[in-house]
Amino acid sequence: MKSIHLLFYTVSKLQVINFPGETLSLSAIANFENTDNEQDVILHGYLGSSANLSKNLRFVQLISKDRTHSIQLVSSSKALPNRDQAAHEMIKKLPMHTPVAVRGLLRKREQQPEQDSGGIQKINHVELDLLSVQSLNDFPSDIIATPDTVFGPEQRHLQLRADVELRKALSFRSDVGLTLRSKLHALGFIDIETPLLFKSTPEGAREFIIPTRRKGFAYALPQSPQQFKQILMGSGIPKYYQIARCFRDEDLRADRQPEFTQLDMEMSFVGAEQVMYTMEDLMQSIWSKYLLHNLPSPFLKLSYTDAMSMYGSDKPDTRLNMQITRVDYLLPGDLVSKISPLQAPVVESLMLRFEQNLSNGSTTIRRFIANFLDSAEGAPFVSNPDGGPGIFVVDSSKPLQGLQALGFEAAERIEEMYQIKDGDLIVLQARRDVPFSGGSTSLGNLRLALHATAVREGHVKPPSGYNPLWVIDFPLFSPITQNEPGQGGSAGLAATHHPFTSPKTAEDVDMLAVDPSKVIGDHYDLVINGVELGGGSRRIHSAEMQEFIMRDILKMGPERLAEFSHLLNVLRAGCPPHAGIALGFDRLVTLMLGKSSVREVIAFPKTGKGEDVLVKSPGRLSDEILKTYFLHIRSSDDRTSV
Repeated sequence: MKSIHLLFYTVSKLQVINFPGETLSLSAIANFENTDNEQDVILHGYLGSSANLSKNLRFVQLISKDRTHSIQLVSSSKALPNRDQAAHEMIKKLPMHTPVAVRGLLRKREQQPEQDSGGIQKINHVELDLLSVQSLNDFPSDIIATPDTVFGPEQRHLQLRADVELRKALSFRSDVGLTLRSKLHALGFIDIETPLLFKSTPEGAREFIIPTRRKGFAYALPQSPQQFKQILMGSGIPKYYQIARCFRDEDLRADRQPEFTQLDMEMSFVGAEQVMYTMEDLMQSIWSKYLLHNLPSPFLKLSYTDAMSMYGSDKPDTRLNMQITRVDYLLPGDLVSKISPLQAPVVESLMLRFEQNLSNGSTTIRRFIANFLDSAEGAPFVSNPDGGPGIFVVDSSKPLQGLQALGFEAAERIEEMYQIKDGDLIVLQARRDVPFSGGSTSLGNLRLALHATAVREGHVKPPSGYNPLWVIDFPLFSPITQNEPGQGGSAGLAATHHPFTSPKTAEDVDMLAVDPSKVIGDHYDLVINGVELGGGSRRIHSAEMQEFIMRDILKMGPERLAEFSHLLNVLRAGCPPHAGIALGFDRLVTLMLGKSSVREVIAFPKTGKGEDVLVKSPGRLSDEILKTYFLHIRSSDDRTSV
């Protein structure tokens, strides 16, 4: 019996089981107006900095649980009714950052100047005369945590605790999500969860596969709820939404994670316009509420072809005054041959204007160009197999203002087009004379890189404001590339977005039998400030049309086609017309907060290698698990030979 009591005592010392509940929060105290009467309160929080005035008097900051406010604790050895005489010695021994429950008398103090410490608001009109303190879990001495400490991603919990901006971003994300949910409920949408354990279907992106204990069988994590939401449209649900988790086994970038969150929506008996109108309404609501900014109504619409030809991107940032213009018909042939090895290429131009008055104008600008082209950022443009960029500096002291190499006609037209001034950069770039495909052109990428470098070096002011737009009229099909698996058909084509997008017009339906590469899809991407926030489309709601697209256009084999039999059966059962959209929620919050990466608005993001270094995932599989799931590790040579 004695050993049992000893064990209980030892275990009970490992973790605090009982502690007093909080009677008042620091955020409530911060708003107190009447502080004349003392009040006996219990507070919870973390110990902050401290100062000893003498061995009998100590001041300690108590930081609130949410780390938004702090209050001064006054610890004294002076005897008071209800004061734990050990409290003064105890709080001297407790380290900073220790979570505590404290009891004391809240009393008025002489008003101190307003202070803000690392995003924590100090409460200066009252203080707490300490009566008792209970440590809830001592902060260890082997962890160094000062205001200057930089915690790595393997200590994400301490990053979050120390970085007020990270916590604010998560709180902002929560608020925006709540507003979107409330707005959609008011519009008659139903929040429906769809399964995370799906099956592998060739929608376009690589999937994460989940093996099962049934030999040869596996689940797949969904790339999106796309097929389930279409099934809901055939199930009598007129308006669906969810804030959904999605998974794609893709190469990672600053704005991409292997698991991500999207606002997913679908509506039946509607077309593209109704979906775009609803999304505009949602965006206007949250921009007005949280950023105090009124977005235009309606949003601008640009065709894919216009976006690519005017901005060199299918997600253009239209705030930059650097439109692209085709000029090859103006240029002398010998100049074209100097800037490109291509036969009869398209040559396009743009103009970058330095907004700052430069004391050493021409020299500074030429140094800017040379440094950019010599940098790692400029290297891909210099080595472009279609030819490097031709860059000219406008200089009124030279013949044809420094554009003599362009010839008289081109120089004159460019002067009219751009209303050129001394110091302007005129950039020429050649490309193949083929229809646009993909998301950008070389000149479009150069446009962004030059502008970003000029902003970074102080030659151009950063763009401001918000320019939302829809990019529409994408080609329904695109050539298959090595990096995109497509739908696994043999036609050499893949659905530009996914194979469920409908042709836009009756003429596009007819074009399917003539030249599928010329068919326009009823797809729309929402872009704000060069960020593609999401995309949607009117869907194919006819089983016959869907099967024709997959079998006869994409040339998917019978096995691939059978993987979509569930969807074809739903469409065959009188599924109504429907359309929808998916909005990248991580990207949305990142854009609204002006952050550079989605990792700054996600509580536990993956690294560039797709790892969570805090919990050390993904983990290596043991032999026992491999055996349980009928798995065998093959060498990389075996994999590439398959």
